[in-house]
Amino acid sequence: MWARITRQPLFLLLTGIAAMAMLVPAVHGFLLGRALEGRAFLYSALLGILAVVLVSIARDGSARRRSEMGDLLGLFAAMSVLPLFLALPFYEALRTTSFLNAYAEMVSSLTTTGAAFFQAERLSDTLHLWRGMVGWMGGALIWVAAAAILAPLNLGGFEVTASAEPGQSDQLHGRHERIDPQRRIIRATKALLPIYSGLTFALWLMLTVIGDPPLVSLIHAMSIMASSGITPLASASQAESGVAGEAISALFMLFALSRLTFSSDTITTTRRGLHEDPEFRLGILIVLAVPLGLFLRHWVGSYAADEEQNLLQALGALWGGLYTTLSFLTTTGFESVEWETARNWSGLPTPGLIFLGLAMVGGGVATTAGGVKLLRVWALYLNGLREMDRLVHPSSVGRSQGMSRRIRRQGAFIAWIFFMMFALSLTLFTMIFAGFGSDLETALTLAIAGLSTTGPLVQIAPDEAVNLAALAPMAKLTFAAAMVLGRLEMLAFVALFAGQLLRR
Repeated sequence: MWARITRQPLFLLLTGIAAMAMLVPAVHGFLLGRALEGRAFLYSALLGILAVVLVSIARDGSARRRSEMGDLLGLFAAMSVLPLFLALPFYEALRTTSFLNAYAEMVSSLTTTGAAFFQAERLSDTLHLWRGMVGWMGGALIWVAAAAILAPLNLGGFEVTASAEPGQSDQLHGRHERIDPQRRIIRATKALLPIYSGLTFALWLMLTVIGDPPLVSLIHAMSIMASSGITPLASASQAESGVAGEAISALFMLFALSRLTFSSDTITTTRRGLHEDPEFRLGILIVLAVPLGLFLRHWVGSYAADEEQNLLQALGALWGGLYTTLSFLTTTGFESVEWETARNWSGLPTPGLIFLGLAMVGGGVATTAGGVKLLRVWALYLNGLREMDRLVHPSSVGRSQGMSRRIRRQGAFIAWIFFMMFALSLTLFTMIFAGFGSDLETALTLAIAGLSTTGPLVQIAPDEAVNLAALAPMAKLTFAAAMVLGRLEMLAFVALFAGQLLRR
């Protein structure tokens, strides 16, 4: 029985998992007395399970050679097609929206973007739970796919340290060619899912003990581990746990800065500790430098207002900057309860451009964070240092050896190509959103929020929050495409579709 299940395509397995997951909000809806919502999820779950069983029986006995590209195509289908099924119970339970809005909401959740198309008070607790669960499952999928699909193909940031071209295996991953890709996915799931679930449960328990309601703490715990930024509240800053809850949440956000914080299954360098990991060190440097810069900026503003002696208000402003910076760097997008204090302390406007920049940088490779990724930024930084040395000493010889030299040369070249592709994608989506009637600020915010998978940017970065539900239908589909592209990255699309064309 287990062998038959594991022989099924990745997309079919993910559809079955999604169908069984619908039983949880179905039970939740019935327990709360919302029979209509419970039936919507129950009937959708039964329909999905029946369809998966029938398709698996129909294709039983078919033997096809599996490949990493096939799993990459299945991952793309999961991000773009599977939300059609995930949106079905959401649409039937809400009843006051279009299916397009429900689909865009599910794409936002599954890609861990967390852009809310509905006001918090419009959705019931059951629907909020489903949004959080979809985001959490999307984060788990990215964790597993990074080790089992992207790493063997040298994609998702691994191309910076690999010796082969993106989309191809190198000698380090040559042993994977003798292993069925489906077995590799199952093995990665067995290794990573208990860690992912355990960390989520621990954070849920801590937030509940501090004072958050169980449902709010559960959704926030799932959102932080998946870096999705989904919250059942109007803003995460309204959580009852306050600064204490944010301090605990910040510790769990560190897992999105580097893969080394929770696993060593995809390490492509000789570094084995966090103190030697360039991603983690660069992330901590940004988390400390940006708030300190904002703090000094705010301190100058408050000095002009003769409020420099208010120590508690100053500490609150500093913490608001630290937590919000870490949240947006990991593309979670939670705003600190003290962020309003940081703004009012100096009376200066919201530095939305800084949030856009932090989201574009993103977190670590093979984590749930989006953006350009810290490893690529580090590679470009090393290359920049070397080029400045050569300007002063043209005949100098680089001192780096081994993998550091690889990152500084070929890695920086590929990182620069990715950065240019990201910039071109950003320009293209900005132009498309502007063509659909959005002003430049809104179009740029939507493009960065989608490509960096940081949905809360649309509420915090611009002067006026963007109403996603009021966008034109084609603009919503474009935003969904940007979220899928940002989650899988442009290099993966190039490797996928270029490989398909070459094989034809």
